[in-house]
Amino acid sequence: MQLVPRRGARHLRDQLERSSLGVVLCIAEGAGRAGAKDKRRFYAMARGSATESAAIVDVLRVRNMASADDCRRARTMAVRLVQMLSRLCAPRR
Repeated sequence: MQLVPRRGARHLRDQLERSSLGVVLCIAEGAGRAGAKDKRRFYAMARGSATESAAIVDVLRVRNMASADDCRRARTMAVRLVQMLSRLCAPRR
């Protein structure tokens, strides 16, 4: 899925690209770490970037800079991603 902000949202689009790329890169780096504590640290950073992405999507929707349907789908995916990353950040029992 691709969320396409309307004209005038270049700064938000750029920030959304950076935060969503941060999610992917932190997950990849966490997966490459051997220690559980180190993995959790990178997954926590990915979770922070995912919540930032969700907030940007909210701003796009509130300011009518992207379609409401696209924003709803993007936010649903971001929330699910945050849930999964939260599980990965939890210490193992």
